[in-house]
Amino acid sequence: MSRRSIFEALSGLLLVLFVAMLSETVVSTALPQIIGALKGTQSQYTWVVTATLLTATASTPIWGKLADLYDKKRLLQASIVIFVVASIASGFAQNSAELIAFRALQGLGVGALQILVQIVMAAMISPRDRGRYYGYLGAVMAVATVGGPLLGGLIVDTSWLGWRWCFLIGVPFSVVSFALLQKTLKLPVVRRGDVKIDYWGATLLAGGVSLLLIWVTFVGDKFAWLSWQTGAMVGAGLLVLAVAVRVEAKVPEPIVPLGIVARRNTALAILASLAVGMAMFGGAVFLGQYFQIGRGYSPTEAGLLTIPMMVGVLGSSTIVGRLTTRTGKVKSYIVAGTVVLTAGFAALATIDQHTSLVFVGAGMFLVGAGVGMAMQNLVLVVQNSVHLNEIGAASGTVTFFRSLGGTIGVSVLGAVLANRVSDNIAHGLSRIGVDPSAGGGDTGNLDVGALPGPIREIVRAAYGDATGHIFLFSALIAVVGIVAAAFLKPVTLRDSLDLPDDAASLPDDAASLPDGAAALPDGAAARPDGAASASDSAASASNGAASVLDGAALATAGEAGGSASR
Repeated sequence: MSRRSIFEALSGLLLVLFVAMLSETVVSTALPQIIGALKGTQSQYTWVVTATLLTATASTPIWGKLADLYDKKRLLQASIVIFVVASIASGFAQNSAELIAFRALQGLGVGALQILVQIVMAAMISPRDRGRYYGYLGAVMAVATVGGPLLGGLIVDTSWLGWRWCFLIGVPFSVVSFALLQKTLKLPVVRRGDVKIDYWGATLLAGGVSLLLIWVTFVGDKFAWLSWQTGAMVGAGLLVLAVAVRVEAKVPEPIVPLGIVARRNTALAILASLAVGMAMFGGAVFLGQYFQIGRGYSPTEAGLLTIPMMVGVLGSSTIVGRLTTRTGKVKSYIVAGTVVLTAGFAALATIDQHTSLVFVGAGMFLVGAGVGMAMQNLVLVVQNSVHLNEIGAASGTVTFFRSLGGTIGVSVLGAVLANRVSDNIAHGLSRIGVDPSAGGGDTGNLDVGALPGPIREIVRAAYGDATGHIFLFSALIAVVGIVAAAFLKPVTLRDSLDLPDDAASLPDDAASLPDGAAALPDGAAARPDGAASASDSAASASNGAASVLDGAALATAGEAGGSASR
């Protein structure tokens, strides 16, 4: 596709991706009003977002595999229809049970859009050129993830809109994106007669992941970490996943190809993605809570105060994306990104109720910059090492693990935060002569403004001080990302859409030669800077290659959207 046609199709892809990711975080500041209007319970409060999280995360690798087997454009349009129908149904829900069910359906559309946009881009643009477009992708993700809570606050604070527009606002934009893609996205229809869907693997994978995510959602709240419920749910989840691994090792068309996951760079990219996923979603969730409860700002003001993180992701992803395209190198940016991310977490680990907002903003900027430098480059590393017909499974696998890791990390940090806040409140009440076991004036009420003056200050201080504690844990986990990034095998992004036929015989990362140069068909000559240049035949093949377009992203996670309710 020409540059113009790429940008025409890209507009529709990025628009629908933005709306899908926005739907996961826009409810975080609106949930108290939503559940109050529907007369829901605290458990239903959590499940409004957890339902989306479960279906989006568990279905990601399934959509990725389907993209390798069927028409990518039709799958993308089908996922838009699912998302639109579920969004309308959520907006007109009459009770909490209906809303939870419709949000679960919406999660199927969100999970599909997050991975299919990325797969479409990978199928039409070579890994080396892809860096430039992933910069735009990172910018969209940043605005959607960090701007969601801000938009949700504005919607619920606007009397003539109301909370239902948190779900309905994305519908017209999704319809526009459907029309844009129908007109601008020209894809070849590739039909395989030997298609075999791994239904058993898909069912077992979704079931095992769902059990673990349900456990993470309730542990530390409904039951203790060391309890029979934990043993039953974790044991059952791991057993189901073990059976899934056995099935995936035997079937001809596995949902998660174990051969891809076992490769060195893929495994390390998955490990590094855990830290990035936690930053992408946990930052927006817990910082929003810190500003609202710990510092007393309104939902709209809290959203505005998270802008430094959005600026960090936007700037770094755009700049690094262009540098990646220019140099063809990715490892140095991934290592630098994980280091900057860890530094940002370390800075935020020192904050309390009275920390200067300038310092907090600087820490958020570092976290955002680290995410922007590392996130999409980790996906590029994996995509660069597989054949074109494996792009969907490879992209879906790394995105799935990033979303799952981010979800678990955020949930665990939420449990740590809750325990820390409880201890801080108990100590504060003891200092003023109030017995914590007697209830302490309804300190569990998150409507802090309704609490008596002395109690209100104790609760604010408890949240303000506890937030720094959880970011210390985040910094320690982010160190794992640095180690994983450091051990990545250096690669040069290839200039061709597909690997050469003999690339599969290479011992490790199929896209790289032993000296790190990209493997290209027909004896590509090495450039002076060490990157490989395609031969004339490779260039002509690339120009005539089937086109599909863009997309991306985490995870997440609903990942964090789900935990935002905490």
